[in-house]
Amino acid sequence: MNQSNNLDTQDARTNVSYSFGAFRSHTPKPIRSGICWAILGIVVPLLSTACSQMNKDSTMPNAPVADQREHVETYHGFEISDPYHWLKDASYPNVDDEDVLEYLRQENSYFEKFIEPISPLVERIFEELKGRLDQEDATVPTKDGMYVYQSKYESGKQYRVHIRWPFASAGADLLPANSENAKVLIDENKLAGDSDYFSLGSMAVSPSDELIAYSTDHDGSERYVLRVKHVDSEEFLPEKIENVTGSIVWANDSSSFLYVTLDDNLRPNRVLLHILGTDPTEDQIVYEEHDGGFFVSIGRTTSREFARLSTSDHVTSEVRIIGLDDLSQQPRVVVPRKENHYYQIDHRLDSLVILTNDTHKNSRLATTSDQHIEQHHWKTVLKASDDRYITNMQALRDRIVVGAREEGLDQILLSNTEGEFERVSFPEEAYSAGFYYSPEDNPSHLRIGYSSLVTPRMIFDYAYETGERVTRKTQRIPSGYSAELYSTERRWATSHDGVQVPVSIAYRNDTPLDGSAPLYLEGYGAYGISEDPYFSTNRLSLLDRGFVFAMAHIRGGSEMGFQWYEDGKLGKRTNTFLDFIAVARYLIDEDYTEAGKIAISGGSAGGTLMGVVANDAPALWGAVVSHVPFVDVLNTMLDESLPLTPIEWPEWGNPILDKEAFEYIRSYSPYDQIDAQDYPPMLVTAGLNDPRVTYWEPAKYVAKLRAFKTDENPLVLRTQMGAGHSGVSGRYDSLRETAETYGFILTVMAIEEPAIN
Repeated sequence: MNQSNNLDTQDARTNVSYSFGAFRSHTPKPIRSGICWAILGIVVPLLSTACSQMNKDSTMPNAPVADQREHVETYHGFEISDPYHWLKDASYPNVDDEDVLEYLRQENSYFEKFIEPISPLVERIFEELKGRLDQEDATVPTKDGMYVYQSKYESGKQYRVHIRWPFASAGADLLPANSENAKVLIDENKLAGDSDYFSLGSMAVSPSDELIAYSTDHDGSERYVLRVKHVDSEEFLPEKIENVTGSIVWANDSSSFLYVTLDDNLRPNRVLLHILGTDPTEDQIVYEEHDGGFFVSIGRTTSREFARLSTSDHVTSEVRIIGLDDLSQQPRVVVPRKENHYYQIDHRLDSLVILTNDTHKNSRLATTSDQHIEQHHWKTVLKASDDRYITNMQALRDRIVVGAREEGLDQILLSNTEGEFERVSFPEEAYSAGFYYSPEDNPSHLRIGYSSLVTPRMIFDYAYETGERVTRKTQRIPSGYSAELYSTERRWATSHDGVQVPVSIAYRNDTPLDGSAPLYLEGYGAYGISEDPYFSTNRLSLLDRGFVFAMAHIRGGSEMGFQWYEDGKLGKRTNTFLDFIAVARYLIDEDYTEAGKIAISGGSAGGTLMGVVANDAPALWGAVVSHVPFVDVLNTMLDESLPLTPIEWPEWGNPILDKEAFEYIRSYSPYDQIDAQDYPPMLVTAGLNDPRVTYWEPAKYVAKLRAFKTDENPLVLRTQMGAGHSGVSGRYDSLRETAETYGFILTVMAIEEPAIN
C-alpha cells in the first residue's frame, strides 16, 4: 500500500515499518500522503502583498550567510571545490561541531521570523486540517489466532494505542474498539513521553500470545531499542537490545527471536538470534552480510513455518530460509545472488511461491516444493508479461494473491481453485488500490483498500468464493466532504522524446480552467516507487482555495512497468526531470494554469527532482517545496563511508570508479548546478538525525543558493534538531507543519483567500 500515513496499514500481531524501496526513497510524510515533514512560511502583513515587498520588510533580519572555507578534491582529473563542505560534521553521526550547530540555529531563527507574521493564516489552515481529522480513527479489527487486533487513536493524542481482545465466535472481529475485554498492548503516547520525536519500529506478539517484543526510536536516527514484556502483567524481561532496525521474528515456541542490527555506518548487516533470559551480548550471529552495498531484512512466511532472511541492493537479492521450529539451524539459500536477479518468496503447505524477474523484467510467479528449492525446479503459475508488472504477492493456503500494475494503475489478481488468476475490478479510471497481507493463512476474504483523488479511502472485504464485497470502513471526515463538488481526470503529456507520461488531475468544479488558476504539482520518480492517485483530506485546503492539483507519474517510478523505472535511473536519470517539466508545460498549454503559478513539491529523492527543475526551468514555478532533499548527489555518491552510498550506486551510478557516471551525475546534481540566476521562492527542510539524506545536504544547498541567486525571493531552511528523515512524528505536529507549508505557498504566490463553501 502506498498510503503510508493511513492507520490501516498494520498487520494484526506485528506492526513493522516495511520498506518498499531503498532508504532514500522512504518518504513517510510528504504532502502526497497527507502529512508533511517540516516547513515554512513567509513574512507578509497581508496575503496580497508581493514577495518583493515582503523581502524588503524592514522588520526582517538579514538572511544567514554561511562561511566559505576552501575544500578541493580531485576525481578523474576534475577539481571539485566545495566551500561548504565544513557543514558536514567530522564526527558524524554525532553532530557536536558548534560552528555547524550555530549556523543551523541561525537558519531556524530566520525561519521563525518568517513564519511569525502569517501565524493567523497558518492557524486557520491548521484548524481546517484538524477539522477533517477523525480524532478517534481506528483500524478495521483483524483476527489473528485466538485474538482480534486493532490500532486506534484517542481524541487529542498524538500517537496510536494498540489493543486486542479474545476472539469468541464468527463475527467477533466486528466488536467496537472499546470492547470491555480489550487489552492495551502498546500505548505509543506513554512510550513517547515528552520526547520531541517518537517512532514505534515494530510490535510482535509471541506465538504463545503471552509476550510482546517491540522497538522504539526517540530521535529519528532509526537506531531502535528493543524490549520484551509480558502482555498481562506488563512486566519487562531484562532484555534491552540497542542498535536494531526494528524487525522481529519469533520462534514458534516463543523462547527466542531473530532481529537485525546496524553496523557503524547505519547499514543493517547482521541477523542475530536471542534466547530469552540470556545476555544479548552473547547472541548468536545467524547471518552477516559483508558486501557494503547490500542491506539485510527479515520476515516470516504466511505459513509461519519459515523465517525469511533477505539481503539486497536495488537490483539483486538473495533469500535464505530457516525453520521457525528450530532457529539454531543453518539457513538455506533459496537461490545464490546473481546480478540483476531480484526475487522474493512466501510459503504455503509444502511449497515455496517465488516472485522472480529471472525471465522478464516485469516478473513471473513460480512455485516449487520446499524440499527442492533449486531454481531449475521452479514451475511458472503466472507468466511474465510486457503489459503487466507484478509488484508483490502473498501465498495463502488455497490461493495466491498478487499485486500488479497495468497501464499505470494498481491491479489485484487472485488465483482460483483451477489455478487461474482473476482480476478484482475497480470503478474509476484513476485510483489507488492494494491488498492487506493476511496474518492467517486461510482467510475467507481478502481485505482491500481503495481511494481516488476525489473518493475518500474505503476498506472492504472481498469474499474469495463469491466475489461479494463488504465495506468495513469508509474514511470519516468530521467537518464534511461532498465528492460531487470535485472532479478528477487522467491525462497524458508528451515528453521530450515523444514518450507519453500519465498525469492525474483534480480540482473543484467551480475552479476556472482558463489558465488563471494556480496549480500544485508533485512528483517523485525514483527507485521504482509509484505515485498513485489517492485521496488526501489535507489537499482540500488547496483545492478549496482554487488550486488545481496534479500528480506527475514520471519515469523513475514503475507506474508503467519495470522498464518505466529503468528509463529513469543511472544514465537515463534526466528523463525523470524532463518528464516533470513536460507535464508542467502540458498543463499550461491545456489551460489548467500558467507559468509562474505552479507550486511544486517533492521529498528525499523527490527533492533531487525539485532541485534540478528549479535550476533548469525556474520561471515555471511560483513556489518550490523541498523536503529533506537529496541535492548533493555527486558528493554523496563519492563518499563511500556514508551508509547509503554503496547501496545507491545501482540506482545513481558509481562516480568513483566510472568517469562517465561522474560526469553524468555532475551534469544534473542540484548542488553542483546552482547558477547565478533568479530562483523561485523556496522552502527547504532537513532533519539533524536523518540517516538517509544527511542534514548537511539541504544546509549546503541553501547556503550555496544564497550566495548565487540573483533575486529577492524568499529562501528559508528549517532543520528539525530532534528528528530524522520523517520530520516530526506526532499527528497534530505534522498537521501544523502542513499548515505552515500551505501558508508559505499561499503567501509567496500572493493567493488571496476565497470563501470556502
